[in-house]
Amino acid sequence: MVEVEFLGPIKIDNIKLEASNLLEVKEALKGYSELELGEWLKICAVAVNDEIASDLNVALKDGDKISILPPVCGG
Repeated sequence: MVEVEFLGPIKIDNIKLEASNLLEVKEALKGYSELELGEWLKICAVAVNDEIASDLNVALKDGDKISILPPVCGG
């Protein structure tokens, strides 16, 4: 089981799910459409265990943490 956390302005509690790669996480999150995740997922970066991931085939193992990172601006 992996844990998905949503950072910044995404006001969603962490979700735990079974997934062997990021593609499976992406597919599982489509089931949470009532949380308005769709628009966020189009613009967010993704990290696995605090390392930015750019490939949906990244293998996951039990206990991994996936972070959904929205774009931010600073001043």
